[in-house]
Amino acid sequence: MRTRRWRIWSAAVSVAALLLAAGCTGDKGGPPVTASSPPPAVSTEDTLVFAMGQIRILDPALSPDAESLRVTRQVLETLVQAEPGGAVAGPGLAETFSVDGTGTVWTFRLKQGVTFHDGTALDAAAVCANFDRWHRLPAALQAGDISAAWQAVFGGFAKNASSRLGASLFKSCTARDPATAEIALTRASSRFPAAFTLPSFAISSPKALREQAADKPVGGSRYPAYGNKPVGTGPYRFVSWDKAARKVELEAFDGYHGPAAKVQHLIFQTVEAGLRKQALLDGKIDGYDLVAVEDRKALAEQGFHVLTRPAFNTLYLGINQRGNPALAKPEVRQAIAYAVDRQRLVTEAFPDGAKLALNFHPELLPGWNPDVAAYPHDPAKAKELLAAAGYGSGLKLRFHYPRNVTRPYLPDPKKIFELLAADLRAAGIEVEGVELRWTPDYLNAVAKGTAHDLHLYGVTGNYGEAYDFMGQLFAAPNAEFGVTDADLFARLKAVDGIGDPVQRRPLYEQLNARLLESLPAVPLVHGPDALVLDKNLTGITPSPLTDEDFAAALFT
Repeated sequence: MRTRRWRIWSAAVSVAALLLAAGCTGDKGGPPVTASSPPPAVSTEDTLVFAMGQIRILDPALSPDAESLRVTRQVLETLVQAEPGGAVAGPGLAETFSVDGTGTVWTFRLKQGVTFHDGTALDAAAVCANFDRWHRLPAALQAGDISAAWQAVFGGFAKNASSRLGASLFKSCTARDPATAEIALTRASSRFPAAFTLPSFAISSPKALREQAADKPVGGSRYPAYGNKPVGTGPYRFVSWDKAARKVELEAFDGYHGPAAKVQHLIFQTVEAGLRKQALLDGKIDGYDLVAVEDRKALAEQGFHVLTRPAFNTLYLGINQRGNPALAKPEVRQAIAYAVDRQRLVTEAFPDGAKLALNFHPELLPGWNPDVAAYPHDPAKAKELLAAAGYGSGLKLRFHYPRNVTRPYLPDPKKIFELLAADLRAAGIEVEGVELRWTPDYLNAVAKGTAHDLHLYGVTGNYGEAYDFMGQLFAAPNAEFGVTDADLFARLKAVDGIGDPVQRRPLYEQLNARLLESLPAVPLVHGPDALVLDKNLTGITPSPLTDEDFAAALFT
């Protein structure tokens, strides 16, 4: 994951990060579940068993990992919800939402008749109780790996426990009436409304928060008791978390305000990554995530439903302008862009569903611009540009790439490097490949930007806003690229300060054109990941944000 990214919830989590310790005991009253055997089968049509990695905590506000949030997404809901299969914000618990002329006050009109699983009603006071709770988290819960989402989106707290935390973007939440919640910010921000879709900002029952002392860590734990028994408004309610058996059980909530869950019981079972495929083939689970690229075709041919998520990342070829004066010349960077055959990367180095990257963010986000400089593969044009820049006799560059890592945007670093190196050599650019361990060597080298000319890296979005991609990379001077483009920084700062998403869209289009002209890096490919479901299980729509709705699942 990028060192700039503040969460690890996306499907970009490496398989290695999901490998768990051995030696756990079995379910109570049943056979043991060990690191060398998948769970026992639960073969009923009203129970869906989904295999996943380790669950850390079930309070989404304090949850730092994708697997925990996969569970809480089924139990708790957010004010604003990403559209099915997409990333653009739409109605959630709020049937409508809008921002005022200053871009600092967001008004949410709540759905009526919504109740929490404990029977209490959802109203504006409940919404504000949640936001006020997050804003007032105590020092013990302000660690960066606990309340990461709040800190990344809103900054600091009402009372910061550390000097590293700045002023909070959150100002207040006011219940204007039972159905109207108003959230005021200290300034307009491009993060909204998309950031409201983050599962860490799902609304919990205030009664449950009070009764479970949600802000008081228990004993020697870093987390409060509420993290073991969440209470929300979602289609499934929490039943149990058997930590010894490493499984969470949910059941359909009869009082749900939307379409009822089609499968009555939903079980999330921890199974090591290397054992999930066999568990599926043996009928002991009904699906799993992060399907290995080499397994996707075979599983599909056997009749399993391999669901490819819309890619929500961008692999790019980074260019370090600081380390080599040649790379500070626009003609040389353009030559590099013309030299590489990006379509061949899509075809030969990525699974089905990958797309050539024209912009630094995926097409599914507003602001994507199809009319940017496209740089089709043209070695002759690349040589002309090199000659115009004074390098007609060739150019030598150091090209860093990582080993021992895979990402949806970087499934095979060595192969991708070799394809790109061959393209560059054909255009007169000789490259010296430098392969480094992903961590800490490669990450440190890229971050410092002192030893490389070119490098492979990727950016993954946290939520459905174009600035989240552009800002991660180019909002400020960055040693990775050595860019000192004050005009670019100013444009990004300006768009980040606009609260109305409609006004931001044309500015994003202009920024995309600007970035493809200046080429601080070359966007290459948007790489997909995938989940797989049993042959008789349908209804789940793959989400670029891993926001799959299991309530829509149906056994046929």
